[in-house]
Amino acid sequence: MIAAVVLLCIAGLVAGQPVRQKPHIVLMLVDDWGWANVGYHRNPPTREVVTPNIDDLVKQGLELDQHYAYKFCSPSRSCLMSGRLPIHVNDLNLAPTNYNPNDPVSGFSAIPRNMTGIAEKMKEAGYATHQVGKWDAGMATPDHTPKGRGFDTSFGYYHHDNDYYTEVVGPQCSGSPIVDLWDTDHPAHGINGTGPDKYEEGLFKERLMDVVSKHDPNTPLFLYYAPHIAHTPLQVPDDYLNKFSFIDDSDRKYYHAMVNYLDDVVGDLVAALKQKGMWDNLLYVTSSDNGGPIYAGGGANNYPLKGGKLTDWQGGIRVNAFVSGGYLPEKMRGQKTDGYVHLADWYGTFCAIAGVDPTDEKAAKAKLPPVDSYNMWPFISGETDTSPRTDIPASINALISGDYKILIGTVDQAGWTGPQYPNQTNPAGGIKATERCGESGCLYNIKDDPEERHNLASSMPEQLKTMQEKLKKYLATYFNPDRGHVSPLACQAAVNKYGGFWGPFVE
Repeated sequence: MIAAVVLLCIAGLVAGQPVRQKPHIVLMLVDDWGWANVGYHRNPPTREVVTPNIDDLVKQGLELDQHYAYKFCSPSRSCLMSGRLPIHVNDLNLAPTNYNPNDPVSGFSAIPRNMTGIAEKMKEAGYATHQVGKWDAGMATPDHTPKGRGFDTSFGYYHHDNDYYTEVVGPQCSGSPIVDLWDTDHPAHGINGTGPDKYEEGLFKERLMDVVSKHDPNTPLFLYYAPHIAHTPLQVPDDYLNKFSFIDDSDRKYYHAMVNYLDDVVGDLVAALKQKGMWDNLLYVTSSDNGGPIYAGGGANNYPLKGGKLTDWQGGIRVNAFVSGGYLPEKMRGQKTDGYVHLADWYGTFCAIAGVDPTDEKAAKAKLPPVDSYNMWPFISGETDTSPRTDIPASINALISGDYKILIGTVDQAGWTGPQYPNQTNPAGGIKATERCGESGCLYNIKDDPEERHNLASSMPEQLKTMQEKLKKYLATYFNPDRGHVSPLACQAAVNKYGGFWGPFVE
């Protein structure tokens, strides 16, 4: 027995240091979070943006100043869970009810059936895996659900959004409202409409606290928290809304109150992790799924970036992101990096941290695109000074490569908001303007001109040509299966099988 212990101790030493337990990982993907809707991006500060807990995490962590996502929800979430760029997994924002019966692998919304999810990789590495909040990465079969993708437990909704108080989401089935709230492998009967303030984000907070309180710190935790906030509908408990009664614009008032609610959830979650003794060996990764919606009814603000959600302008794809927690090396805390990182890169990064191979053999057998993800840990931990990612194919119409960005076609929201938005501070033309880049494209130097005010296409024809050719090469690998149409099977299952809840409807 003593000999065995000695051998274990020897095996646990590397360069004189004990092997550290695999870190706990909390991954938080905020919904529709505007660049200017967080305190650490407001200089000077404004009393409209109240995010002290998030700001503290940034101060104690590493700000990722050039972190990118897709321009809207489902592709970003498909990308994050699968480790693929959106052009190699899903670039459509379909409801999860699509189905093409002629393609049993890719004939569905969001992630193809035979791709391995990041939670499956983390389970392989010995992690306990939990998902809370928005999914929006498929539900057609049990394989498409969070449980099917490797999460031990899950609690949340499948569509792009739902009502914060009733959890109902359209379309209706034969005139009947359908609830979108699922608990691991069954509808969340008896849960909807309850909880703190009867507010959905309060339900998610309860589940987060429950996961942490029941977790054994000796087992590494992978917790994926995807809050509904700050996606529409703009709804929040009155006690939060009243804090911002001084704001004259209704959408802006609701939006800032919702972000403040989320900040309180973050504060409580961090406190619970610290009380559990998990923080010192934990990585807290945060990103938005796209830029803020600056169209009518969206409520967000991406000042000073151009455009917003639904567009490939920087305001639509360059997002709030940071890494914090005790596992982050001390030398990287309080720093800001401008190296490129994409949502897809967390798959490879987490696999490297967990010690598992990111290769997706299941997808290879099904002849699906391979994982695109880079391991960012050497860059984030300070082992190297440069990011391994130099190109970001933002969509089939946009590419970032080095300092430059090309956009093809007609791009909406070709303007800028003011420090306070939505209101009259928007410049003339503003977000309603369009820019016609045509087939040849518009060209910007996003390092020298982060607000994308100067189109260099005519003055730098050789650089434009280089970018055109690079984009063509990426388009040659574009994954675009026939995902079918909205299936009547989805409503049949919701009404007849699940008692008025959305859920898997094939097999």
